[in-house]
Amino acid sequence: MSSFDFDLFVIGGGSGGVRAARMAAQRGARVALAETLGQDGLGGTCVNVGCIPKKLYSYAAHYADGFHESAGYGWEGTAPVLNWATLKANRAREISRLNGVYGNLLRGAGVTVLNGFARIDGEHAITVATLNTDGSPGHQNFSAKHILIATGGTPHVPHFVGREHVITSNEVFDLEPFPQRLLVVGGGYIACEFASIFNGLGSTVTQLYRGEQVLRGFDDEIRHFVAAEMLKSGVDLRLNAGVVDIRKTAEGLRVELEDGGVVTADAVLYATGRVPNVAGLGLDAVGVAQGAQGEVIVNAHYQTNVPSIYAVGDVTNRVQLTPVALGEAMVVVDRLFGPAAGKAPRDMSYEFIPTAVFTHPNIGTVGYSETQAREQFGQVTIFRSEFKALKHTLSGSSERTLMKLVVDAASDRVVGLHMVGAEAGEIVQGFAVAMKAGATKAVFDSTIGIHPTAAEEFVTMREPVSR
Repeated sequence: MSSFDFDLFVIGGGSGGVRAARMAAQRGARVALAETLGQDGLGGTCVNVGCIPKKLYSYAAHYADGFHESAGYGWEGTAPVLNWATLKANRAREISRLNGVYGNLLRGAGVTVLNGFARIDGEHAITVATLNTDGSPGHQNFSAKHILIATGGTPHVPHFVGREHVITSNEVFDLEPFPQRLLVVGGGYIACEFASIFNGLGSTVTQLYRGEQVLRGFDDEIRHFVAAEMLKSGVDLRLNAGVVDIRKTAEGLRVELEDGGVVTADAVLYATGRVPNVAGLGLDAVGVAQGAQGEVIVNAHYQTNVPSIYAVGDVTNRVQLTPVALGEAMVVVDRLFGPAAGKAPRDMSYEFIPTAVFTHPNIGTVGYSETQAREQFGQVTIFRSEFKALKHTLSGSSERTLMKLVVDAASDRVVGLHMVGAEAGEIVQGFAVAMKAGATKAVFDSTIGIHPTAAEEFVTMREPVSR
C-alpha cells in the first residue's frame, strides 16, 4: 500500500490537467485535481475565456456579413439587430454545460476534485487553501507520489498610466454595455481575432500594434494578406503605434498615442501576450527551475528538475495550444502509469502542428513559413493561389482567399501549407494529416479535388511562383 494520499496530484483544471487526471484514474491511479473554480470552472482558459467562447462569438460576428451578402442571392427584408445580452447569456449557458461535462468526466473516472488554491510545499507535499462551511479560510494537506502542474497562462498587461482602465480577453466576453467604440492593443492572434469579431458585431474597432506587421511568427505573405483583408472589412489597423496613457473622461476613455494622436473608446482591450500562471504555487521554495517569464522548465518527458514534479501546457510556455496540452498530458500519463492496453507509449512532436486564427477571414496553417523553410531546408519551391471564392461572385463581398504551399525542393515534401479564407481551419486540418505522413507535392498533384470547393485549390496548383 502506498504511503502517499494520491498517486498523482494535478494542479489546474484546464484541458491538460483534466485529461491527465482522467486518464491516470482510468489506469487505476489514485488521482486528485485542485482547481480554484471547482466544478463551476473546469476546462480552463479554453472552455471558459478562450477557444470555445471566442469561436462562438466569431460565429455570431459572421451573421452580419451573411445577412448583407444574402441580398445577392435574392433574399430581401430588414436584417436582424444584435441582442448583445442574448448572445452573452446563451454563451454562458453553453460554457456552464461544458463545465458540467468536465466535472462528470472526472467524477466518473474516480478523480477527487478539490475546490481550492493548491501550493506545493515539498517534493511530495501539497496544501490546498479552501473555505470552511462558515466562510472562514481553511486548508487541507495532501501527499502525492507525483505532482503535475497544469495551471496554464494568464493575460499580461504592461504597466503604464491608466492601466486600471483596460480589460483583457478574460473580461471581454461579458462587457456591459456593448462597446460601440473598441480599441484593441496588440498584434498577436488574440488581438486580431477580437478586432475582427467586434468589428463584425458592430463596434467601430481601432487596433494598435507597435510592430511593422501583425501576427509575428506566421508566414509573411499570410500576415500582410490578412491585415489587408481586416482593413478592407473596416478594422482601423494602425502599425508602428503604441499607447502613452489612458484617461477616463465624460466622452469615454481618452487614449493618447505615441505619435501624439488620440483615440476615444468605450473599452480598451489589451491583448499583448500571456505569461505562465505560477504566482503562489511555491515553486521557489521547492526548487523547481523556471525561465525568464516564470515558465516551468521541463525535459522531453515534461519532468522538472524535481523528479516527482511534472508540468504540461501553457505553464511551460512552449506551444500555447489546447491540443498540445492534451498531447503532453498523455505523454505524462503513459510514462507514469503505462499506456492503455495494446497501445504504445505516447510521444509528442512539435513539427507540423496545425493551427487556426479566427480573424475574418480565418487563417489556417501547418508546418513551416516560407522564411523558416528556406532556413531549414535551403532551396524551396513556392506555390500560391489567390482568388475570389465562388460564394462571393454573387454576395457582393470583395473578400479574397489566399492559399500557399511551401515545398522542400530536395525531397518534394510539402513542408508548409497556409490559407486565408472561409473555414480555413476546417480545410487545413485534413491536410495536416497528409503532411504529418510525409506527403509530397507529387502526392498532392495526384489527388483528385472536390469541385467546386476552395480546398481543391491545394491539389490543383501546378506552376510555382518562386524557387
